[in-house]
Amino acid sequence: MISTVPQLFTVEDYLEQEARSVLRHEFIQGKIIPMAGASANHNRLTLNLSRLLPFEISDRQYEIFVSDMRLWLPDVASYLYPDVMMIEGAPVFLDESQMAVTNPSMIAEVLSNSTEGFDKNQKFSLYRTIPQLQEYLLIDQTYPRVELYQKVGDRQWLLTELMGENAVIKFKFAALEIKLSELYKRVNFVEN
Repeated sequence: MISTVPQLFTVEDYLEQEARSVLRHEFIQGKIIPMAGASANHNRLTLNLSRLLPFEISDRQYEIFVSDMRLWLPDVASYLYPDVMMIEGAPVFLDESQMAVTNPSMIAEVLSNSTEGFDKNQKFSLYRTIPQLQEYLLIDQTYPRVELYQKVGDRQWLLTELMGENAVIKFKFAALEIKLSELYKRVNFVEN
């Protein structure tokens, strides 16, 4: 039996390839991973969430970025494309090109059948290396259900599962509440 070792790339290889590519790829510790296409519900949920996030709360400023902004994770040498990021204060960009940020306070991912396990496990493990990260939101696109992870201590996260359109997401870092009925507006649920 022949075993093959996956080819590992440098950050420079990845950035060069990404600059030439029409498709987006994530870079995780030397591996280049193509991004899957997004469904209509995925897009609706991403847009709804970004629309519901404020740019200011009680004189605190926020920046909101969606799918096309890269996130650099220096501790694990990885570039990812979260669905939505919210940054308290000024974004810290990796360099003057402003193509990657490093300091989100909240990250949200819309789950799909092909990415759910990765988003809940490996991706969350990578995201937890961000010192500023306070909340991680996982959004189901087949039913009004979200999982909100909130940082409660050093290496400690609390999971709150919210289901049904009457449920309310209560973010701590931004003193913000979002009704699931608003988040899921115009989302079409299809029975499998």
